[in-house]
Amino acid sequence: MKTRLKELRARERLNQTELAKRVKVSRQTISLIEREEYVPSLLIAKRLSRIFKEPIEEIFIFEEEEL
Repeated sequence: MKTRLKELRARERLNQTELAKRVKVSRQTISLIEREEYVPSLLIAKRLSRIFKEPIEEIFIFEEEEL
């Protein structure tokens, strides 16, 4: 799964700590998601979707073989 999280965070001028507070997760969780080492829960994905006003599918891009 690819993610646009880092790009979207930069667009909003948020650092990882600020975003983590808004999403109610640790900064390390944001870092892991950005490095594509952690697949977030649906709840976390929905929170990110609301913060960035983007559909979940525009934040997280699934490769065909992953589906």
